[in-house]
Amino acid sequence: MAFAVDRMLIDGELVPAGTGRTFDNINPATEEVVGSVPDADATDVERAIGAARRAFDTTDWSTDVELRRRCLTQLRDALRAEVETLRGLVVAETGSPVMLTQGIQLEAPIGFFDHYIDLLESFEFERTVPTKELMGSRVDRVIRREAAGVVAAITPWNYPFYLNIAKIAGALAAGCTVVLKPAPDTPWSALAIGAIAAAHTDIPAGVLNVVTTSDNSVAEILATHPDVDQVTLTGSTATGRKVMAAASGTIKRVTLELGGKSAAILLEDADFQAIIPGLAGGVCAHAGQGCAQLTRMLVPRARYEEAIAIAAAVMPHVPWGDPTEPGTVMGPVVNARQRDGILRYIQSARDEGGRIAYGGEPLDREKGYYVPPTLIADVDPKSTVAQEEIFGPVLVVLPYDDEEDAIRIADNTLFGLSGAVFSADTARAMRIARRLRTGTVGVNGAQWFDVQSPFGGYKQSGLGREWGNEGLEDFLEVKTIAFPAAD
Repeated sequence: MAFAVDRMLIDGELVPAGTGRTFDNINPATEEVVGSVPDADATDVERAIGAARRAFDTTDWSTDVELRRRCLTQLRDALRAEVETLRGLVVAETGSPVMLTQGIQLEAPIGFFDHYIDLLESFEFERTVPTKELMGSRVDRVIRREAAGVVAAITPWNYPFYLNIAKIAGALAAGCTVVLKPAPDTPWSALAIGAIAAAHTDIPAGVLNVVTTSDNSVAEILATHPDVDQVTLTGSTATGRKVMAAASGTIKRVTLELGGKSAAILLEDADFQAIIPGLAGGVCAHAGQGCAQLTRMLVPRARYEEAIAIAAAVMPHVPWGDPTEPGTVMGPVVNARQRDGILRYIQSARDEGGRIAYGGEPLDREKGYYVPPTLIADVDPKSTVAQEEIFGPVLVVLPYDDEEDAIRIADNTLFGLSGAVFSADTARAMRIARRLRTGTVGVNGAQWFDVQSPFGGYKQSGLGREWGNEGLEDFLEVKTIAFPAAD
């Protein structure tokens, strides 16, 4: 390995935890310890925040656009050079199927750097507005967009490398300095970025810091510290509420990408045989550990049993098991707690009168945190499994009576992250898509996931957006400067 994943990056140096403590990184497919990582305490986090503060206040990182472009290009190129080593790390700590590393888990986010590198060539950080007479004098005005300051980036374990890049790429491009804190289940995906950045880029000391800790109370310092100007979090809605509350004490800017309970609406004229296999298989990708996965399938009541039969016939053929095998679609979930939580959700469906149309039973495996593909029917749209984010390979089928009923059911959750509409009549599907209260919608299988597409949610699915121009603007403050107009 050309870089180490047993050191944190603080103030430009790769360092252990100040106390020397470590915690284990566990492979969820084998339950084996694959490595030890630094277990930071409050002192380490304070050092990282202090370094980020100094770098923002005393270097020209926030104002030198060309420096930022060069450093982002260097980081992209260095990550790309280490892609095969990174692939093994990502699979080992996430349990993600290796096929996903060719896209969202690894290679796609490395390529996504190009978006910000290119955007910095043309983005208007300062613009003028027309001369105007105000309060008896003629004035000119400049509207400036300036870096928000020190950003605390907190990321989860499901797509860790992708989400680490999503946070730091936008923040660094905007001119912010960053303290990145990954989930304790997947620390390597962050430590690797720190090590590579330290070795292969001109990023000034303190601009990018990476700290790993097993202690949530230590992580909370990032949301409350007065020297942190903005928090960006991807995580559960429950975690988002806590971070938002913690950040309120200092009125920090907060960007939250939270949970989802996304609905796929199949209209009566949709081709069920062509569409449902993809939905039933898609909910199993990476064991259902994706916030935007389509976990509710809404179908006309007259075609309800037909839809269940098609989905139930597909699920036994989903390739699952060893994530290092090229054909595997579904590996394990991240840990025993997550596995047990998913099984409790499935039991709640039974308890509330639901039908387990496929799966639902614990898998008989000696090692690995595996949950079977599961199909649930005959539950109320207000039931637990139809309302709460399960974060596992579980698809809930719900019948609706008419178009208005379908929209009502789709929107009747706390969430609004993603969705889909299928119909032979594209104009009709587009009309429904425009009415859904959700951040992204795919019509007839069209893909929205792309670096140019802003991603984020409505309602309790979050605040703000990643990627697109909006992903840069989320890390910028806006300043107006007025001055006397020239005669």
